[in-house]
Amino acid sequence: MDDKKIAFESVGTAKEIARSAPEIKGVRTGVEGLDEMFFTTKLDENGEVLIKPLGGYPSGGVIHITGVPDTGKSLMAEQFLITQASEGINVCLVTVEQPAPFYVASLKQRAATLGVNWEKIEDRIVVIDAATNSDLRNELQVLFDTLAYGIKTYNVKATVVDSVTGLYEAKEMMARQTVRALYNFIKKWHQTSIFISQKRSGHEELTAEAAGGYGVGHIVDATIVVAKKEILSRYDQSLFGAEIGDLIRTIRIDGCRLSGHDTKTRVMEITKSGIVRVGPPLAEVVRKSGKK
Repeated sequence: MDDKKIAFESVGTAKEIARSAPEIKGVRTGVEGLDEMFFTTKLDENGEVLIKPLGGYPSGGVIHITGVPDTGKSLMAEQFLITQASEGINVCLVTVEQPAPFYVASLKQRAATLGVNWEKIEDRIVVIDAATNSDLRNELQVLFDTLAYGIKTYNVKATVVDSVTGLYEAKEMMARQTVRALYNFIKKWHQTSIFISQKRSGHEELTAEAAGGYGVGHIVDATIVVAKKEILSRYDQSLFGAEIGDLIRTIRIDGCRLSGHDTKTRVMEITKSGIVRVGPPLAEVVRKSGKK
């Protein structure tokens, strides 16, 4: 009887459910050009569709950033953490690959590059070191208990996991199960979150497929694919207007359930100081190169 009651409580009309639905707002990404790639739509009094920039990641969303190594994934996460902390928001970093002291050193350097006073934000960044604690990596319940403690104790509103791939290392058949459990946990605690995942070099650059297969991208609220292409031929040199040996980096939102989004593949830049910026559509760059 109790099981039936629980099942019945999961049924309701859209109107009933909407009463508890959160309002979707923009949460600044910290990446120049990325905030404008998410938008909302509504009908005006004449029935025309109006598009309004959201101004960041959709609040309460789980954003999946995937790509091969050296495509700017962790840099994007760092810029998000620093931006939110600088706005007075307490954030949490779960570092799975890099020991906490090294990740914090990188955050401190990134803050300086962004012009943010580190001493004013360091108390707002809560760090969970799963890189050096195997129990946190291998036992999801231990990770969840630790995360819950951190979120409650420090009133955390945004969480980054870098990377989710490290939570199912050598057991990729469990990728979907692992990410689903983490996703549900993050949703329960109303976190705006970034999950970073690592793609194998053998995967197609511009697909959402990560090391755990398609399971990751199908569960999360939005997926951002970052990629790089080395200019190795005269054809590529002519096509992209770049020099032999240059890297062309790209970014694309592969899907978003919570808001509208720009569907174009865009050029992405990592500056000499390590700051990620989103540029014009790739097609526009190629078109201009062809006119030269």
